[in-house]
Amino acid sequence: MFKKLKEKILHYAEKKHGSAILFLNSFTESSFFPIPPDLLQMALSFINPRKSIFYAFLSTIASVLGGILGYFIGVYLMDYIGMPIINFYKLQSQFETVKGMYYEKDVWIVFTAAFTPIPYKLITITAGAVRLNIINFILASAIGRAMRFFLVGLSIYFFGEKVKPVLVKYLNLLTILFFVLLVLGFVVIKYLVK
Repeated sequence: MFKKLKEKILHYAEKKHGSAILFLNSFTESSFFPIPPDLLQMALSFINPRKSIFYAFLSTIASVLGGILGYFIGVYLMDYIGMPIINFYKLQSQFETVKGMYYEKDVWIVFTAAFTPIPYKLITITAGAVRLNIINFILASAIGRAMRFFLVGLSIYFFGEKVKPVLVKYLNLLTILFFVLLVLGFVVIKYLVK
């Protein structure tokens, strides 16, 4: 089922309304839809590399707005919509784990999930369920999502087709590597600036 959905979404990359589908994909993936927008963003960007930064911006804005929807599902509709989404993706044990982590790590959980391949919908809904500070939630989402989508957009903008095999094959690995380097940078700054 997911493979067919993915093929259908990629089919829209060559259509006139590809940008609208990218916005919709980015918005819904943050709260309930299974297919990440990265694939469509890459496809659109390779078709028109000069617009790749625009596609990154579009993905970021839509994804943050969708994350806010996920947050409000967690706050107001957890029993009716939130838990059925968690159950559909079989993320019950992860939901309990993430709930516990929010009390220790707070907004870092949101940032990590916004930037990495961790299911972002789990994070947005759980953030609402534990009533994480909404402003911190939005800021962490915006920074993490922007880093994720602009990494792809800027790579295609500056390197075009040359970067295609690397992005397609190693996108998740590159995202995690970049995040580890970013965290190490924060650790170094924390211990050097005392």
